[in-house]
Amino acid sequence: MRQYLADKIKNVALAGHGGSGKTSLAEALLFKAGATDRLGKVADANTICDFDPEETKRKVSVSMAVAPLTWGSVKINLLDTPGLFDFAAGFYEGIRAADSVMIVLSGKSGVTVGAEKAYKLATQQKKAKMFAITKLDVENADFYKVLEELKGKFGPSVCPLVVPVYENHAVSCYINLIDMKAYKYDASGKASEVPMPDTGHRIEGLVEAMSEAIAETDETLFEKFFSGEAFTREETIDGIRNGVREGTISPVVCGSSLTMEGVDMMLDCIADLLPAAKKVADEVGENADGEAVEIECDDTQPLAAYVFKTVADPFVGKLSYVKVIAGKLSSDLIPVNATTGQPERLGKIIYIKGKKQEDTAFISAGDIGAITKISANTGDTLCDPKRVVKLPKIDYPLPCMSMAITPKSKGDEGKIASSIQRLMEEDPTVSYENNVETKQQVVSGLGEQHLDVLVSKLKNKFGVDVLLEKPRVPYRETIRKKVKVQGRHKKQSGGHGQFGDVWIEFEPCESEEMEFCENVFGGAVPKNFFPAVEKGLRDCVKHGVVAGYPVVGLKATLVDGSYHPVDSSEMSFKMAATLAYKAALPQANPVLLEPIGSLKVMTPESNTGDLMGDINKRRGRVLGMNPMEDGLTEIEAEVPMSEMHDFTTALRQMTQGRGSFTLVFERYEELPKMLEAAVIADAQVMNAEE
Repeated sequence: MRQYLADKIKNVALAGHGGSGKTSLAEALLFKAGATDRLGKVADANTICDFDPEETKRKVSVSMAVAPLTWGSVKINLLDTPGLFDFAAGFYEGIRAADSVMIVLSGKSGVTVGAEKAYKLATQQKKAKMFAITKLDVENADFYKVLEELKGKFGPSVCPLVVPVYENHAVSCYINLIDMKAYKYDASGKASEVPMPDTGHRIEGLVEAMSEAIAETDETLFEKFFSGEAFTREETIDGIRNGVREGTISPVVCGSSLTMEGVDMMLDCIADLLPAAKKVADEVGENADGEAVEIECDDTQPLAAYVFKTVADPFVGKLSYVKVIAGKLSSDLIPVNATTGQPERLGKIIYIKGKKQEDTAFISAGDIGAITKISANTGDTLCDPKRVVKLPKIDYPLPCMSMAITPKSKGDEGKIASSIQRLMEEDPTVSYENNVETKQQVVSGLGEQHLDVLVSKLKNKFGVDVLLEKPRVPYRETIRKKVKVQGRHKKQSGGHGQFGDVWIEFEPCESEEMEFCENVFGGAVPKNFFPAVEKGLRDCVKHGVVAGYPVVGLKATLVDGSYHPVDSSEMSFKMAATLAYKAALPQANPVLLEPIGSLKVMTPESNTGDLMGDINKRRGRVLGMNPMEDGLTEIEAEVPMSEMHDFTTALRQMTQGRGSFTLVFERYEELPKMLEAAVIADAQVMNAEE
């Protein structure tokens, strides 16, 4: 592939809600630009960007894909991001690597949650924004309704550049408001200019709004607009270009990916109006001393490249997607990994188009490519040893849904851990732990579909067949009453016998660990046996008498006892303490404790009532509400962890994906008596399996 300088490279992420048409639009843009010789369809599972086996099977994007094209003298790197919230890792990776974000909306569905999230993240990361309203060939699609929604949601920065003209509820032609020309498309998607249709005052109003937005970008243009003069084409394009780069203008284009209508004008707008990497890809990193370092997007600067995505393949090895911010990345270099401080030996340097790879001598500043078989992980910075600098990492959403994972075949437990470790390199929104207490391997992700894809990948990539089930809850036990009991161990079997005798008081306390005290008078139990008594009790509290869970909040005081000068030993007193424990706990009103979590939910104000009702159903206690920015409300509550397994799914359904939450363990509280029987039955099953 031909090399391009940073002033001719545009990195554009396609983002938006699931089903809005991002992958189809990428396919249409690639086909129109001649980067592919056929127009693939998501339904036929033959698109450039959806090439992963999981994507072809499910017909949705599950990871971010890169596909470059050239239009005129410009190279455009399209980054097709997933729209489903379960696969948000690809969404965050795409926007981190892009310089501009094209937010794709369906002409039928309008402004959806995915579009709002894409706009918010692009704004936070100071990326240029453009809207593309697609699927205008679909019945009941309404461009002008969606345009009004966009203006209502995102304000006066929304500026239409290409608009459709409707006849009999169908698009008859498209008007380019910059050139003030109308175009009709034939069955193959080829445009031909037609006379400007009579649209009444609608087009005049749109042009007036566009001119006003352009005037705001420059004092000279403002004066010209105020005096009633029309802008030249060059002034219009320069004004829009400046406004897009500064974030004061978000252009709107439209068309249909299926019929190819308007796709050429979308490419023109991307090439002419969205900023080149040279203008906006500069970054601020930090050196080893934590000082800020400005990195200019220029080939002549020392190398600085950011690893924004990793693909783990059991056969090919690791494939690391990189965006070069400064310098040139070539295989004859040995850059330093700023995260580890170690040199990185580079494999092949390649350009990526979907699943296709093309070798290249180097990747220049502002461009995107990939490296094979390096040890760097997502978020690492590769840089020149003369200027070691670390670039900001992606702030991924935290995993919010956990499931226990068990192999279908015995002996695969070790393979599960190593395989998930490989997938965690690929997807940082996955986490894994081997819970020693519940004796389960627990994997966490962003939702049901996310974990379902993880299971499929384990089987298809690593040959590990697994099942998912609800994870066990780590309950605790404690006592509510003070008791005093004797533990007496006596055994005679010829020769030295065994003798240990203790009186121990057991009572509730606030400590998580067992507290051991001694209050023995007159040497009834010699001091050298105290540690044995304590050791016996500490071994015992690992298993309670109600359901076998660890005992907390227990204070044990050794108050009396007796010994034999010959037959007493440490083992004897350890056994005596064990007998005292087993006798005492059933008398001390033992109860089960359940873990309680501190819940913070961010939700639209309109959903607070439904959510509080749901929290109450889960036996939670709402502690308060706090108004937040963007019309959101934070609900604070305390909830039993055992009731929160499917809260991720419920929250998404209630808030259409706008809500988010954090849940952190807070403390243990007594389990209601009516729920004890079910917990005890589950514990008996768990103990029987061991």
